[in-house]
Amino acid sequence: MTLTDRSPDPLEIAERMMSHPSLPMLSCDHAFIAAGALLAALRNSPYGRITEQEVREVFDRTAKQAHGGYCGLTGVCGIAPAVGAVLSVFLGARCGSDREQRIVMEAVTRVSRVITDLTGPSCCKAYVRAALAVAVPFFAEQFGMVLPLSTSPVVCGHAERHPHGCREAKCPYYRQPAKDIFAEAKFVQGTVACVT
Repeated sequence: MTLTDRSPDPLEIAERMMSHPSLPMLSCDHAFIAAGALLAALRNSPYGRITEQEVREVFDRTAKQAHGGYCGLTGVCGIAPAVGAVLSVFLGARCGSDREQRIVMEAVTRVSRVITDLTGPSCCKAYVRAALAVAVPFFAEQFGMVLPLSTSPVVCGHAERHPHGCREAKCPYYRQPAKDIFAEAKFVQGTVACVT
């Protein structure tokens, strides 16, 4: 989808990617989704200067750092270096560069912070959403590149699939289950009967 999606909204692209039926609930595939959605949005924006070769380079770099379980083993979620790879390729940053390397590290720090705030237990889908919500304003702040970002609230439909238990109400993307108004009415009715 990175090379074929035409939306300039990275969150919208990521949601489509995360809804693919073969995608596991938790996996390092989500690092590629975060990077791919951001790259696709940049390609589709008026600033679009992302080439197919650069997309492949970002994915190659991401593959070197996004490994299953590393979030728990090393404290580094692959989504953070994936966003870093996007910025690094975009800027032409390399080890020893000054301004460019600092910008990439600042972006990765911000993404890591927002992911940290959502941990307990881990949720790759929440991490993708939060990382993109940080990356989009970062591009505006650093480069004046304003990408659209969905303003309607994102509601996750994957909670029941979480193997470690969804954070539910602690997650900003959790969909509250519909209330059973009939059960509530019976409870209230029974309470009134007990009081009288």
